[in-house]
Amino acid sequence: MQRVTVTIDDELMSALDLYMEAGGHQNRSEAVRDLVRAGLLKEPKVDDDARNCVAALVYVYDHETRQLSKKLVHDHHSHADMSIATLHVHLDEASCLEVSLLKGRKSEVEHFASHLIGERGVRYGQLVVVPAQPEDEEKGATPA
Repeated sequence: MQRVTVTIDDELMSALDLYMEAGGHQNRSEAVRDLVRAGLLKEPKVDDDARNCVAALVYVYDHETRQLSKKLVHDHHSHADMSIATLHVHLDEASCLEVSLLKGRKSEVEHFASHLIGERGVRYGQLVVVPAQPEDEEKGATPA
């Protein structure tokens, strides 16, 4: 372990203390380590939109919204090269949750996800993107 000195204003320190207590941390160091780990897991700000990725799109929608289920299925079929699989769950009488696994160029996956999330009747949507590269590049081989 290394010791680091950080200057934090009073307002931020109060928020850190509340976070520490709510999270059951033994001390401020544990709380700060937890926050740093969470921050490091977030997607980097600078990213290559042309890079390949895999992603999980999670969304909840009202299946009673006119033609929405049909539109969502049509959208997935229109992007068959991108859609790997979809899990469909009935949450209650009116709500469905779907988890769609996608692959492709990051910019295209994000565009498709934004389109689905933006459909009228979709109540919630979140995309988790994981960088991916062809196996040849991972092994250090030059693509043909």
